[in-house]
Amino acid sequence: MTASALSRPGERERVSTKLGQIDWRLTALLCVVSGTGALMLYSVAGGSWSPWAMKHLIRFGMCLALMLMLSLISIRYWFALAYPIYGLALFMLALVETPLGYTALGATRWLDLGFTRIQPSEIMKIGVVLALARWYHGASAKEASFHWKLIFPVGIIGLPFLLVAHQPDLGSAMLIGLTGAAIMFVAGLSWRIILPLIIAAAVLVPPYVMFGMHDYQRHRVLTFLNPEADMSDKGYQIVQSKIAMGSGGPLGRGFGLGSQSQLEFLPERQTDFIFAAFAEEFGFVGTFTLLASYAAIILISLRIASLSHSHFGRLAASGVTATFALYVLINGAMVMGLAPVVGVPMPLLSYGGTVMLTVMIGFGLVMATRVHRYAELPKGHGLI
Repeated sequence: MTASALSRPGERERVSTKLGQIDWRLTALLCVVSGTGALMLYSVAGGSWSPWAMKHLIRFGMCLALMLMLSLISIRYWFALAYPIYGLALFMLALVETPLGYTALGATRWLDLGFTRIQPSEIMKIGVVLALARWYHGASAKEASFHWKLIFPVGIIGLPFLLVAHQPDLGSAMLIGLTGAAIMFVAGLSWRIILPLIIAAAVLVPPYVMFGMHDYQRHRVLTFLNPEADMSDKGYQIVQSKIAMGSGGPLGRGFGLGSQSQLEFLPERQTDFIFAAFAEEFGFVGTFTLLASYAAIILISLRIASLSHSHFGRLAASGVTATFALYVLINGAMVMGLAPVVGVPMPLLSYGGTVMLTVMIGFGLVMATRVHRYAELPKGHGLI
């Protein structure tokens, strides 16, 4: 907001009132988790603020300021921009298949813009939430539960799911699919559809694992079932992660004293497996406290969603919360050996700029839903 806008009569008071409506408990919890991430990045780097910890703090500071600014924007604008944001994210996903796509670690998931690289699948996680929330905002109870028009939300989820899975990025594809399914469930999807889909998934997953996945993805799934069978290669990550978590004990080895991370036995200790490094240094008590903080963030966000007077606001805030919860659930299960390694980071704890930006933009939407919970939105979803 410009200085001239703030100089208008009553504008400063309105901004002050909006800032007072922000949930500062949620803001504080986000700061605590991100600060914990910075300390862990300092630790796993051998007691150095570079190359990860300082960048993590700077990025979070910028993303926090962005979140607070977005919280002041009325959800009317989020509503109006829902489909354009989804369309832009879909276009960017398609560009990944062009020469602009950047390949690393055997996957083409980024757009190389010259001055920076961005991961369109992260932007799509917000795009899917907004597009589904807008569609269901104007859908009737029949259209939300059992109707031929369900082809629209299925398409909203299915197109990016297929594009992301083709990159290949199974973790992000899972997050998009599961978040979309959660929104459809909250919106009132009939059990006549849910139960057959669950049965179909149970039947189709085994042949997909054996014949539809890339070789390295199949190895990850099979290794997850028996990591000790190949401890020196495919099972190395899971085995080392379990050793790190188990060696922490009740109180942990102490800050900066985790042997698995400090001696670099633990792979990807700054990203996918930072939660295992945390468990080794702070033990069961520290891990329980961190997970309690994540649980508090999720519960507060769901409470904010329930207070919104618009269906769009309720679904958008619920969708963001579902995405965040899935990050925590999948990463936690992954590092404990309860799920295959799919490259999903622990939000705000792991090192990574695009994921942090996506998460904080999402919480900007949650905060905007709280600040503008009485906003009235147009009827209709903009589709036939």
